[in-house]
Amino acid sequence: MQHGARSTRRDTYTPAGSRRGLRPQILNPLFAQITTLKGVGPRNAKAFAKLAGERVVDLLWLLPTGVIDRRHAPSVRDAADGEIATLSVRVEDHRPPPAQRAPYRVLCTDDTGVLELVFFNAKSDYLLRVLPVGEWRVVSGKVTHYQGRVQIQHPDHIVPPAERGEVQGVEPVYPLTAGLVLKVVRKALRAALSRTPDLPEWLDPAHRDREGWPVWRDAVEAVHAPLGPADVQPDAPARRRLAYDEMLANQLALALVRRQQTRLKGRAIQGDGHLRARALAALPFELTGSQREAVREVLADMAAPHRMLRLLQGDVGSGKTVVAVQAMLAAVEAGCQAAVMAPTEVLARQHFATIQPMAQAAGVETLLLTGKDSRTARQQAVEKLRTGAAGIAVGTHALFQQSVEFHDLALAVIDEQHRFGVHQRMSLQAKGKGMDVLVMTATPIPRTLLLTSYGDMEATRITEKPAGRQPVDTRTVPLDRISDVVDGVARGMEQGSKVFWVCPLVEESEQTDVSAAEERCAALKERFGGRVGLVHGRMKSAEKARVMAAFHDGGVDVLVATTVIEVGVDVPAATLMVIEHAERFGLAQLHQLRGRIGRGSARSTCVLLYQGPLGETARGRLRIMRETDDGFRIAEEDMRLRGAGEMLGTRQSGFPEFRVADPLAHEDLLPVARDDTELVLHRDPELQGERGKALRVLLYLFERDAAVRYLRSG
Repeated sequence: MQHGARSTRRDTYTPAGSRRGLRPQILNPLFAQITTLKGVGPRNAKAFAKLAGERVVDLLWLLPTGVIDRRHAPSVRDAADGEIATLSVRVEDHRPPPAQRAPYRVLCTDDTGVLELVFFNAKSDYLLRVLPVGEWRVVSGKVTHYQGRVQIQHPDHIVPPAERGEVQGVEPVYPLTAGLVLKVVRKALRAALSRTPDLPEWLDPAHRDREGWPVWRDAVEAVHAPLGPADVQPDAPARRRLAYDEMLANQLALALVRRQQTRLKGRAIQGDGHLRARALAALPFELTGSQREAVREVLADMAAPHRMLRLLQGDVGSGKTVVAVQAMLAAVEAGCQAAVMAPTEVLARQHFATIQPMAQAAGVETLLLTGKDSRTARQQAVEKLRTGAAGIAVGTHALFQQSVEFHDLALAVIDEQHRFGVHQRMSLQAKGKGMDVLVMTATPIPRTLLLTSYGDMEATRITEKPAGRQPVDTRTVPLDRISDVVDGVARGMEQGSKVFWVCPLVEESEQTDVSAAEERCAALKERFGGRVGLVHGRMKSAEKARVMAAFHDGGVDVLVATTVIEVGVDVPAATLMVIEHAERFGLAQLHQLRGRIGRGSARSTCVLLYQGPLGETARGRLRIMRETDDGFRIAEEDMRLRGAGEMLGTRQSGFPEFRVADPLAHEDLLPVARDDTELVLHRDPELQGERGKALRVLLYLFERDAAVRYLRSG
């Protein structure tokens, strides 16, 4: 469909609140299955589902990545090598292949020369039908010059002269997947656009006019009918309009969730400080200014009558756990309980090992609860939580199963937040009366993503490293010098150092990663014997724990590992890390891995072994790792190099997955969407006005409709 064209059918607009909990009827055509579209059948539906999704609306969000301009129409003589051209020619002769693998050739002419159309594995009856001898045809495709002949191999279009207008224009180029070709995707998109209704305007008219943005329906049609390369760029007006729509839906949903949290009754949790003072007195170091400020912010939030929902951001090794323990002890001082939830058993045990001594110094019983505890141990732990005998619990999601009752849970601390989405945060709060939630993350989150993903939370950043921490000296070494690196490892071991050796990500297969680690372990054992240990994700927990214990304070001095050590391993004696095939890792992952060393007072070195030649992105990553250990700068660079979605693996995480907006390219739109949201909810808190009802449609369109249930008439 051409930009500006209209479907003759009209849908009646039903406000979202008129049928409680149901999607507005006006959106039904967009949420129909993709198989209802002409050109999408059972055979290619799976490929479409993989490429875009299973509904019509998913296809609308499949935006063109480029254009093919077929407007250039030279004569045969003037058709340049390598260009896309649309030529009018007369079919002169068919020359079937003389041998099985030879091409089928069709000779065509115009007044200036001969054009040869070349086909491989072609059916002669089909070619004779579409290219009849003696008739004129319009052909379009990439021109090549071969041995003095002008050729087009497998033309993209062959049509009679009367259909020239359908070919000689600008075509959008879409991402593809196995089983789909451009022609089929474009046909399905034309069908999807013909179903697209006119939606009520949810944008402020003055804002839309200032930006020069089209109405929603025209914007959707314009992004799928680009007139040139500029129209597929993120800053094209139609794209910016749709990106703003999505960001507005995101900010509105987060604001509604946040408002619901503050409406829920909280309680003031305030201790007298005696347990906290004991724990601090037992520490062998002073808190940094940044840690003290973080403790102050968290305690002030807990003491307020509303529910706390706060994000504690701190780089690897910045001392987030100490801050969390101060908050947990404040809850115990107030006669309540606190719990820490970690995403894995390894991390839960690590937290327990860190927290338990601090809590013990304060005289508070702490227990560990995971899914692998024996029945007796579990029953004892559950009883202590129910009676309040244990003040602090550390565990995996097993802590929040129905069978676990707390005496009075006032604070939940969640680690590695990006594994838990907004709704997991909320279901967690049902475990306690007016419970406060503190979320800790070592993933440094750029400000843009902080707003898009944690807009329902207050945020606290720990920016200083603890006193005595040495910066890690990071070096890049080509893989063909691996023997020099092994010699360096030997020298380090002679001086009492422990060594991490991280094996490469081979492919999307844990099994192959493991075999790479096993091979490296065997090679190092030839040199260092039993001082080399191995851990990987497929080992049993007990075996993994045994090797880790031997590395921590036993006879294992070199730990060969897959990325299982990325999070939650604390070995202060480890001062050397080797990362093999560092070019295969993302920046955030390299930074997390490097954070496993430099935890003591001795100087530490990280060696990034790489296989050349390096691509531009890989070279950029390794350069940044050499230049800085500032996790926030690294996160910003990672986002710039890879894009927000890939950086955070949004499909696997609690981060919103944007379909149209690019948090980096459209960063400037985010604060505007946030301000717009505040203004809307101030003027029309329950979205009952004309614009409010349109905004409800927007929430459903971008599938942020879970937030609608927080509206009184939603």
